[in-house]
Amino acid sequence: MEKINFSGGEPFIHDRGEYLGKLVRFCKEELRLPSVSIVSNGSLIRERWFQNYGEYLDILAISCDSFDEQVNVLIGRGQGKKNHVENLQKLRAWCREYRVAFKINSVINRFNVDEDMREQIKALNPVRWKVFQCLLIEGENSGDDALREAQQFVISDEEFEGFLDLHREVSCLVPESNQKMKDSYLILDEYMRFLNCQNGRKDPSKSILDVGVEAAIKFSGFDEKMFLKRGGKYVWSKADLKLDW
Repeated sequence: MEKINFSGGEPFIHDRGEYLGKLVRFCKEELRLPSVSIVSNGSLIRERWFQNYGEYLDILAISCDSFDEQVNVLIGRGQGKKNHVENLQKLRAWCREYRVAFKINSVINRFNVDEDMREQIKALNPVRWKVFQCLLIEGENSGDDALREAQQFVISDEEFEGFLDLHREVSCLVPESNQKMKDSYLILDEYMRFLNCQNGRKDPSKSILDVGVEAAIKFSGFDEKMFLKRGGKYVWSKADLKLDW
């Protein structure tokens, strides 16, 4: 293993990020992984976390679907009294100060597909801007037993391409369509089961704690060719990024 990414839900919820910090430190110090990253909405991150654990983290990816606070509320990314965009700028400054590579993840959907984000993204200057097409996963955001209903958020392939065309001058943009995304990740859930998305839902394997990695990974549905095609392998260690902090 070369890279691990912690995402959620919101990974900073448990023990105010202390548990996550210990996991990050373990991965860097004990496992000596070249890349340790986190995806977060940023609402619970405090400067003290960077002071305690920033040195062990290579990349912090913050989810930001819009630079319009009203759109964030519509999408479900509103943060109460906090302004998501102001918080994003604060996190950007902390990443620079504590030498953590800064990344932005945006899910393009019905409510932000026409938004021009070029100016804001260039000002924040992330190392990568991952732009995802809104994807339906049965049982998670689609279907009768879904945790939430995302059908209203879905956009066509052509609409997604239109968003990419508008932002093609942004050099850090890394697009990810539904086709590229669906089977190109190795996802482990909280029970250490690989989640297979080949059939449009997340079907779990047996846990690696019970049957080991080699047996469980056969049921992961992982498409290595698509992983490489979507640019999944990149310079992901901050030691190699040679960033101008």
